[in-house]
Amino acid sequence: MVRTHTCGELTKKEVGEKVTLTGWVNTRRDHGGIIFIDLRDRYGLTQIKFDPDVSKEALSEADKVRSEWVLQVTGEVLARPAEMVNKNLETGDVELAISEIKILSQAKTPPFEISQDKDVNEDLRLKYRYLDLRRPKLQEMLKIRDLMIRDIRAYFHKNDFREVQTPILASSSPEGARDFLVPSRIYPGKFYALPQAPQQFKQLLMVAGVDRYFQIAPCFRDEDPRMDRHFGEFYQLDMEMSFVDQEDIFNMQEPLLKELTEKYSSKKVIQYPFPRISWKDSMNKYGSDKPDLRFELEIEPITDLVKDCGFSVFKDAIKDGGVVHALKIEDGVKFSRKEIDELTEIAKTYHAKGLAYIVLKDKELQSPIVKFLGDDLAGKIVKQVKAKPGDIIFFGADKWRVVCESLGAVRNECGKRLGLKDPNKAAWLWITDFPMYDYSEIEEGRIDFAHNPFSMPQGGMKALETQDPLDILAYQYDLALNGFELTSGAIRNHDPKIMYKAFEIAGYSKEDVDKKFGHMIKAFEYGAPPHGGNAPGIDRLLMTINDWDSIRDIYAFPKNGQGLDVMLDAPHEAEPDQLKELHIKLDLEK
Repeated sequence: MVRTHTCGELTKKEVGEKVTLTGWVNTRRDHGGIIFIDLRDRYGLTQIKFDPDVSKEALSEADKVRSEWVLQVTGEVLARPAEMVNKNLETGDVELAISEIKILSQAKTPPFEISQDKDVNEDLRLKYRYLDLRRPKLQEMLKIRDLMIRDIRAYFHKNDFREVQTPILASSSPEGARDFLVPSRIYPGKFYALPQAPQQFKQLLMVAGVDRYFQIAPCFRDEDPRMDRHFGEFYQLDMEMSFVDQEDIFNMQEPLLKELTEKYSSKKVIQYPFPRISWKDSMNKYGSDKPDLRFELEIEPITDLVKDCGFSVFKDAIKDGGVVHALKIEDGVKFSRKEIDELTEIAKTYHAKGLAYIVLKDKELQSPIVKFLGDDLAGKIVKQVKAKPGDIIFFGADKWRVVCESLGAVRNECGKRLGLKDPNKAAWLWITDFPMYDYSEIEEGRIDFAHNPFSMPQGGMKALETQDPLDILAYQYDLALNGFELTSGAIRNHDPKIMYKAFEIAGYSKEDVDKKFGHMIKAFEYGAPPHGGNAPGIDRLLMTINDWDSIRDIYAFPKNGQGLDVMLDAPHEAEPDQLKELHIKLDLEK
């Protein structure tokens, strides 16, 4: 037996026993004739002592040892003197008096300190990721992720779901991001695509009668790196259910997510069941489709109140079909002129032309716009938004979405600056009733799908045939937590006739649909149940509930912020013989 115990389990119960430990040298301290080493493995730390009264040979060997060497040591478990107990360690009541030592492996001096939690250049850490992972913080992250996935699996198995692994080599899908393509050697000129999500496969599983499916699914998207998503690949809890409406999905997910939040973070869920709010109401009230509800700060539409005012900024915006909204910030008088200017710049990043405001200082209204509004109208605005002395009111006047999003960004920043984002609160909420269609971002004036094209339109075929496309709502929903979107989902469109019509409105011919999704249409023609689901991102969930700084730390071997694997030097050039075998010629611009 190489070891009898780990470095994290010895207590006073083992005092007097002879035990063998193995691990890495975390720290070494020479106290003039006695050497102390903190020995580390993934389970914890144990202090070991080399005393000449126990073994001169062991002490002599320990004198050679340096940080990160790998040791096997045998000795007697001793109780530490009361004044030497380390209450920060699980093993802090004991130490091991070493009688035998074996050096299992020597180590070069590491490129950074492993025993201390210091800031280190990320690329250096990732180049030596196998050393970085020795740090207790990262070991704890791996542990929490593993335990959480175990609980997820247990929950879904308890609720009669079946775990199914869907293909990794698949075809391109309309998920909205670029695909990673894999060239086929057997079929020259043709390519597989790594799945952006198992969307089509899980719907086909519903047609197959699986009824309740889940998977810890790897997903691949060739999109630019961002803070809350790991580059290239990520994992999601993919689930789908047959014969359900969206409330069934909500009721299945909520108990699990509440449990995971409170078990694997310090946060408490502040409202359960999770509140539901429509997309339109969320935009109007909070200026976001993923609002942070740990604090209130609601936006107030005041278009009707100011439509005939003498302030041209408001009047012209309304005349051009826009709106005017107000955002009251309690204690906003604390903001300096510099901070108000900074908030204005934030609003401008969302295409606002500026940020008008009124400060309520004592009983006086301070603002350049009051003289244009008049005292009477200004007083009515103050009354409508329920402002009081010490508050500040910000205004947005422009197209509806510009006003919502710019004031939403100001609201979010004010919540941060005023300390309203309580790190111990988890404010989950469902956003429902997303628009089915929106104007295309690529082709001006064209109608396109706003989100998932496979969603069922509310009202079915009748809505598609009689309503303005921009007024049609979909059975689509998002789940947000503290200002982060954690998942999107939908009740799916399982009727081929409705699907053809939905795509026709977005400018796709029947031939286009058959070419891209013919296999789906064909499957639905053989009897498809109503079905729906969603897919929370596992790593994004862990990052959000724990307020971790970087999603990359959650992965064992992540890419860096530029999408590079600096440890394996990937991506790298292919060998000429590999390209020849795949019938690929490169045309690289110089």
